[in-house]
Amino acid sequence: MKKKFDVLTRIAKCGVVAVVRAKNEEEAINIAKACTDGGVESIEVTFTVPGADRVIRALKEQIPASKLCVGAGSVLDPETARAAILAGAEFIVAPSWNMEVALLCNRYQVPYVPGCQTIKEIVTAMEYGSDVIKVFPGDMLGPDFIKDVKGPLPYCDLMPSGGVNLENAGEWIKKGAVAISSGSHLTAPAAKGDLAETTVRARQYVEAVKAARAELAAK
Repeated sequence: MKKKFDVLTRIAKCGVVAVVRAKNEEEAINIAKACTDGGVESIEVTFTVPGADRVIRALKEQIPASKLCVGAGSVLDPETARAAILAGAEFIVAPSWNMEVALLCNRYQVPYVPGCQTIKEIVTAMEYGSDVIKVFPGDMLGPDFIKDVKGPLPYCDLMPSGGVNLENAGEWIKKGAVAISSGSHLTAPAAKGDLAETTVRARQYVEAVKAARAELAAK
């Protein structure tokens, strides 16, 4: 298993996490492969996918580690978190913060990325060891939420999820997001059988992040 620092560095370097939801294991594996083919190295397999733990194992067996950092999403409790970690998940993502999940992830030195909506939730999550906080739902909070939070908490690494698309991906980065997380907009074509289009979109997301970071660096 990779060290916690290495996983977080890899997520930040690419700057894009693909959220994979699917009706079955085969579909989830195909969607994940389509995303990695487009250069998205961080894949979040949600535990709403039937057999999500088996999907995580299969991806780690079938895709070289140089192309894939696989995590588990929609993790609501420590039992699910431990099952995901034992299956090989390298990071844990949740729509909300849970103390027991935080403690378990700390025990195994696995990054825990909980969804938060308020300063209090964010600070609490950081105090319990979360290095990256998921801003969720992103479409409700908006890119300015990142900028506003980083005013009093400039050292806080935030990753929006929900409502992130190619039109606003760069805006999130320019407001201070360490990475972006996209689900349905990125993976919808693959869910309908068009794996090639999801690969194209994955590549576009990676390029959008690169362009936004280059614009920030030029200022």
